[in-house]
Amino acid sequence: MDETEFWDLVDGAREAAEGDAEDQADLLVEALMQLDPERVVDFARHFEARYNRAYLWDLWGAAAVLLNGASDDAFDFFRCWLIGQGREVFEGAVHDPDQLAELLEDFDDEVDGDGEDLGFAADEAYEQLTGAETPDLGLPNPPPEPLGTLLDLEDEAVLAERFPRLWERFGG
Repeated sequence: MDETEFWDLVDGAREAAEGDAEDQADLLVEALMQLDPERVVDFARHFEARYNRAYLWDLWGAAAVLLNGASDDAFDFFRCWLIGQGREVFEGAVHDPDQLAELLEDFDDEVDGDGEDLGFAADEAYEQLTGAETPDLGLPNPPPEPLGTLLDLEDEAVLAERFPRLWERFGG
């Protein structure tokens, strides 16, 4: 599976789910179950590689602005949700998290930002197809700490300064 096919599957499920992350995960499982198990593992590799790539202090800070705070788990689920938003939003956010102010049409912290189920879609599809757990993906371990400069995620002044566009639109 190449990167284009990965993003096509993500986008197709998101569009069909009309932005609902839980429905998107269910639809993604259905789509993945139409593939052979090795391609499902390929999808899982693509997903996990992006998930690890998004382990950035700046992105965690952006999540804290959008979610009015972001615990470890909330940030994990946010990264899954971010992948579910598609290539343009994901790449833009990883490059410059403050761009989320322009990349997101809207954001409701009660329903958006939690893509936990998306993170398990490939595992669920693989298990349903084979009756076994997803094999090791062969990817390097993620860094023990987010990459970049440490941010005080609870200091609103720091977040407002670091993410001015995001703070203006969604903060406080």
